[in-house]
Amino acid sequence: MRTRIAIVLLASAFAATTPARADQPARGLQAVNQPVVTRTDFAMDVAAPGGTVPDAEQARLDGWFKGLGLGYGDHIYVDGEYAGDAADAIARVAGRYGMMVSPGAPVTGGTILPGTARVVVSRTRATVPGCPNWGRPAAPDYANLQTPNFGCAVSSNLAAMVADPQDLIYGRSAGSVIDASTAAKAIQMYRDWPLTGVSPGVRLRPVGAPKVNTETKGN
Repeated sequence: MRTRIAIVLLASAFAATTPARADQPARGLQAVNQPVVTRTDFAMDVAAPGGTVPDAEQARLDGWFKGLGLGYGDHIYVDGEYAGDAADAIARVAGRYGMMVSPGAPVTGGTILPGTARVVVSRTRATVPGCPNWGRPAAPDYANLQTPNFGCAVSSNLAAMVADPQDLIYGRSAGSVIDASTAAKAIQMYRDWPLTGVSPGVRLRPVGAPKVNTETKGN
């Protein structure tokens, strides 16, 4: 009985000296270091009297797209009274960059003047703030916490390789039509891609092709 009482008192004393940490996500299995998606909207008003965008305005819009470094992952919207009519001309300019005009438009500040259309480029970026993080030694750790750098590698790679960072938030529906050839394209490219880890003088060959013997033997 005395031994049990001593163990209980010792445990109580240890609990009293250890600070209570009710909200500690670092004690779970989910990594604390997760991608953070940020969005920035750029807006430009172009003259579109009656819904027609003059050539000079299209050239000015093209220069604006070029200055922004427009690319995949950006979303283009057209807003205003003549958005429907001006969208065709704006879409032709955006098509030079392999982009399309998306329906709808985010809310932007300022009034759209009559006879103009507002072009909005919505840009999202995914980053993992604070990574890499080695601010705390990995051991000893009596609180059984994750290491501060846990999850940085996986999350940073995910943020870097995702084509559209908005997919990390909303996801993307596969649709009702499934194309098996699209799913098998990556596997086919992997099989047909030439090897890179070859010795100097050995011809690059596709995977599965017979090996070429470059050595010559004397008679």
